Amino acid sequence: MDKLLLRIYRLLLETYGPQHWWPGDGPFEVIVGAILTQNTAWPNVVKAIENLKAKQMLEPDKIYHLPLSTLAPLIRSSGFYKLKARRLKSFVKFFMERYEGKIDNLKKEKGEKLRKELLAIKGIGPETADSILLYALQKPFFVIDAYTRRIFSRHHFFLPASSYQEMQNFFMHYLPKDVQLFNEYHALIVKLAKVRCYKKNPNCSGCPLEGITPKNKKSQSRAPVYQRTKTQNIRESGYREKSLSRCGCLK
Repeated sequence: MDKLLLRIYRLLLETYGPQHWWPGDGPFEVIVGAILTQNTAWPNVVKAIENLKAKQMLEPDKIYHLPLSTLAPLIRSSGFYKLKARRLKSFVKFFMERYEGKIDNLKKEKGEKLRKELLAIKGIGPETADSILLYALQKPFFVIDAYTRRIFSRHHFFLPASSYQEMQNFFMHYLPKDVQLFNEYHALIVKLAKVRCYKKNPNCSGCPLEGITPKNKKSQSRAPVYQRTKTQNIRESGYREKSLSRCGCLK
């Protein structure tokens, strides 16, 4: 399985090239972007970050002291801006009070411990936490998102009902724990989803992953993940038929 996952990585890299993720001028900007990008398109986040920069507010100590009523309008373009202002303030409060607002202090912390702390912050879920750990702090945590779930469930590596942790365990079990590999792999998955593997009517003709599934045909509809549930097993047979009809590159 490790060879198959690396083969997929090489095929995507050869097809689309390096993606140069995550865009941002420094780790703190990357963290802010990871929080603001929840449920919105990236260009909307860029506008919000540019607004913060224009007001010279893209610094942890300034956001820490900035009233919510002032912060929220600055990030309006990111959508759900009042909610995201509270989430950003919650992170910055944690960052300032627990780590003195210093990125180096975050980087010195053990990854698993820091992940638990991030997940304890209201509004920061696994995807946001792992994006911060990987892209801002250079810690090897594979980021799972809707694109990862879509592509790898269509190719029968796991089921759409698999949990975030199951899918992350899968990648981190079979891939070398390498920050650059995790970084580029996730970015390439996003690229494939945006140019071919659409949510509806995917463009499968000529897909670089055409025909790729786990080798054991008997288990192609099964997920080599951990902590499978009876519910997932019951749904399996029906899921395989539906997913094959959606993903033309497996026909």
